[in-house]
Amino acid sequence: MKKIILTGGGTAGHVTPNLALLPALKEKGYDIRYIGSYQGIEKKLIEGAGIPYEGISSGKLRRYFDLKNFSDPFRVVKGYAEALKIIKAYKPDAVFSKGGFVAVPVVLAAKHHKIPTIIHESDITPGLANKLCISSARKVCCNFPETLSYLPKEKAVLTGSPIRSELRKGDRLSGLQFTHLSPDRPIILVIGGSLGSVRVNTAVRSILSKLLESFQVIHICGKEHLDDQLIGVPGYVQYEYVDKPLKHLFAAADIMISRAGANSICELLALRKPNLLIPLSAAASRGDQILNARSFEKQGFSAVLEEEALTDDALYKAIQDVYADRQTYIHAMEQTPQKNAVETIVSLIEGCIKAG
Repeated sequence: MKKIILTGGGTAGHVTPNLALLPALKEKGYDIRYIGSYQGIEKKLIEGAGIPYEGISSGKLRRYFDLKNFSDPFRVVKGYAEALKIIKAYKPDAVFSKGGFVAVPVVLAAKHHKIPTIIHESDITPGLANKLCISSARKVCCNFPETLSYLPKEKAVLTGSPIRSELRKGDRLSGLQFTHLSPDRPIILVIGGSLGSVRVNTAVRSILSKLLESFQVIHICGKEHLDDQLIGVPGYVQYEYVDKPLKHLFAAADIMISRAGANSICELLALRKPNLLIPLSAAASRGDQILNARSFEKQGFSAVLEEEALTDDALYKAIQDVYADRQTYIHAMEQTPQKNAVETIVSLIEGCIKAG
């Protein structure tokens, strides 16, 4: 049986693409293990998926002064020793890394044991952890054409981000039944997420009465962001969080409004959903969402409205424009070479194993 170690952690974005790979890897007959930090978010997510989990020591590598800079290198060294031990005992055929600082000692340990490694970079510019890993990788997968210029040409592969297979199995009728909305009027799905959602929530609700003249709205607004005064408004439904029925809500939506996190917008691309992106401002982030959004805009996949320009009139006009041009966006998304990131990445893993 072929064996593979998956790694990555620190945020859910470093874990969900690994989760998306699991069904295809299992179908190919892989025995799968995961290496993450002792108590990071990845531990709960991976154990919940029934995958054997090994924790290692993890330290963050910072470009700025912090007292932890004096202790974290020792944690990284400890993590490297632990990863060496795990890989020696398990003897994987390959390692796939989604990034995050816990992945650095795993990738370096795989190189020491001559195990082929494939890494994935979500954002346009590689983060520090992946920069440290690129020289040890056989292939470097990425989401955006712009990223290719930052990577060694012989290693770089434009794959897109793996998305959960169940998202492709949504049913519009099931979505309508779940939300009790009408099949006769177009639906906007707003999915801001829990972090950074307040500005998007407020903006959508400020023009809600006007939107409901032409549209219905499904609003996933994040934990503790429900508006009690809007409960029961015809054509408007709101949820803090949606899990299994989310695929049906995607299927029911005609257009979407979203932040511009890399994994989220790759889901929109894979599902061919016309969308308006409102990226987190540079003041609230390192600016990666703005770069992500502009790349998708340039490729014709998305319309973009930055927070600094977010007014009631601008938002309403942008929504109207996206809906009117929805077939143009769908056509552009259908032309992308990023057809199925899961299949592409699994093929790369298989190819690296065969090459030895």
